[in-house]
Amino acid sequence: MNFINLNGKITERAQTGLPADNGAFRYGYGLFETMLVKDGAIQLKDLHWERLFDGLRQLYFEVPKLLTPTFLENEVMRTVQKNQGGHLCRVRLQMYAAGGGLYGLESKSPGFLIECFPLEPEAILINENGLHIGVAEGLNKSMDSLSNLKSCNALIYAIAARQAKAHKWNDALICNTHGNIIESTIANIFWVKENVVYTPPLIEGCVAGVMRRYMMSQIPVTEKKLLLIDILGADEVFLTNAIKRIKWVRSIADVEYTAGKSISIYNNIFG
Repeated sequence: MNFINLNGKITERAQTGLPADNGAFRYGYGLFETMLVKDGAIQLKDLHWERLFDGLRQLYFEVPKLLTPTFLENEVMRTVQKNQGGHLCRVRLQMYAAGGGLYGLESKSPGFLIECFPLEPEAILINENGLHIGVAEGLNKSMDSLSNLKSCNALIYAIAARQAKAHKWNDALICNTHGNIIESTIANIFWVKENVVYTPPLIEGCVAGVMRRYMMSQIPVTEKKLLLIDILGADEVFLTNAIKRIKWVRSIADVEYTAGKSISIYNNIFG
């Protein structure tokens, strides 16, 4: 998928360029949404737009009146159609500080960049083989007013992903500054104990995931701090995000899990 939408202008990827003072490049000043487009529609679009615009306000962007969810949806779908990805694809919409001055504070209006990526049908199905994951070392995410944002400042996730690759894990878990597990590099985490589904509360510092929120509107979920001893003693563990939906975890370290309730939840919501 070779076409990119930069501030409403669609060009070939190789010909698209950003200015050197782009705030996201210089400072990680921006937000992004990763969205699933299926059968010509953005899945869970209202939750994506709500999170995005709440985040823009929190980052002190001045959003132009014409920059509405409807406008962005039209731009997303225009880009998807140009890339012929309407049946199934992943879209990354990034909003960034347009630059100028220290920390890009001269311009308060955000710019945007839309990319499309191919997606195999199996990506959105419950996984047949469970994931093997581990806990990232030497990385602790802070719990502050920015922790729940899906921001462009993602260095901790990139390094954790490098660790996962080095250990041949499918993903790595992230801890907060208290040492509690809060999420993975690309997903929110849920665990099951005695048929009760749990997930860490947002005050623990995890990203406010769209699929996390949707899941909690569909099934009973109890929010609880996740200690290492709790995850190792769980009956099941699964990860969620807006693209891959639900993926069950087979093992963490030497501990193995089952997948019965995870599969049942997937089938009840998406089957």
